[in-house]
Amino acid sequence: MKRPDLIRFSVLSLLGAMAAPSLAQPPAVAPTQPQAPSAPQPQVILPPSIVTPPPPIPLPQPSAAQERWLNDWLKGGTQQGLMARSKVTGDLKGDALLSAALDRARALSTGRVDTADFLEIWALRPAPFDPRPGLAKALSEDRLPQWALNLTPPYSGYDGLRKGLANYERIRDAGGWPMLTAQSAPDVVRARIAIEDRSVTPGEKLIDVLQRAQRRYGLNPTGLLDARTLKELNVPVDDRIAAIMANMERWRWMPRELPVNRVQVNIAAAVLTVFEGDEPVTSMRAVTGAPDNATPMLSSSIHSIVVNPPWNVPASIAKRELWPKGRATLIRQGYKIVGTPETGERIVQPAGPNSALGRLKFDFNNPFAVYLHDTPSRAKFSSYDRLASHGCIRLEKPVPLAELMVASDPALAGQIQSLIDTGKTQRVSLPKQVAVYLLYWTAFASNNGTMSFRSDPYGWDKLLAAKIEASSRRADPTAAPAATIASKD
Repeated sequence: MKRPDLIRFSVLSLLGAMAAPSLAQPPAVAPTQPQAPSAPQPQVILPPSIVTPPPPIPLPQPSAAQERWLNDWLKGGTQQGLMARSKVTGDLKGDALLSAALDRARALSTGRVDTADFLEIWALRPAPFDPRPGLAKALSEDRLPQWALNLTPPYSGYDGLRKGLANYERIRDAGGWPMLTAQSAPDVVRARIAIEDRSVTPGEKLIDVLQRAQRRYGLNPTGLLDARTLKELNVPVDDRIAAIMANMERWRWMPRELPVNRVQVNIAAAVLTVFEGDEPVTSMRAVTGAPDNATPMLSSSIHSIVVNPPWNVPASIAKRELWPKGRATLIRQGYKIVGTPETGERIVQPAGPNSALGRLKFDFNNPFAVYLHDTPSRAKFSSYDRLASHGCIRLEKPVPLAELMVASDPALAGQIQSLIDTGKTQRVSLPKQVAVYLLYWTAFASNNGTMSFRSDPYGWDKLLAAKIEASSRRADPTAAPAATIASKD
């Protein structure tokens, strides 16, 4: 399996143009005799509140064998990250069993947490899903295992997390791992890392073991037991489980059929990857939102590139960072103040080599006014800590990315730098819209099954894991009336 910034999880595409509808119309047929106009029929429009919805698809009553299978399946919530610890439950029967099965199917397909309980900035929302038709068919055809297998996300990234979750639960149940200090003996450090990394050998050099661990945590691989490495090694196993659960839930928010061509950004790792034909073709470092200016999770399509863009400074940034400098300083630094005190003033940074947006801005529709853009500040790209923007995504290699996006247009291919060199601000419409996903992956499995983690800069992992637990408690089958629980005799 690949890292999520290289993972083949199929997410939005360089979308092709839709085929134009046919303009041909069938010939009109004239009536053979004149017809008297019919009296207009009154239209009755019922208000939405009294429109009767279609009746739900009836569910066959499960056989005794199907009841046993469904009850065993419902007890496996920990295997799919729907709860951190197994709960002792009684067996359900009848409608209570079917209701619990529908709820579990919905949770596995589109997430345990209801979208009404999402943060606004979690704008990546799952599509609606009705599990009833599938369950009815599986019961009537006696194919419950096959039905359940197709409920979970069909991606290697999700499957890798599921296997990793089982491993970390075993580690937790065995007592977790010891806390390390800067004075911990090399054998103790090696043994601690070996709990998570099965490739560690008893005689392996500690520097090699540490470098491999640092890469798994997204740290500078110095091979030294520094403060950052100690902090990651001392994260409790329960927190690692929470991170895995949160990332499994985010996979459940993803669409099931995704284009094979797309741009995706891992916000937590600050990496952008371009996929063509569902294969990564290029990757670059990025700078994503600082913890107090989080980059939102969302999907959209890049429709155009602005060459030599001016920066219309958002009011919040202007108030917090620019207006305190004073008008004279801003003008001296090249900013323009437009508008009047009566109508409202705003700050604009003209296009140029020093513009905060650099020479290119990649526009896509979203309610957060974020976009991908160039930057004149290049130092951050050499850092391992790259969460420092106001929420937009700064790009290490914007010109090659733009060239990829316009390559299919003969008039634009190879011309991006020439357009920049004119110094003129212009908007270039893309020959095909480019799908873009902004994602928050903090836990993922490598090809050999070893888990990698990134820090949780926004605190979303613990929050989401807590929401998953709370939602699971509300939907726990043990909450069913006692009369619906079968006797264990």
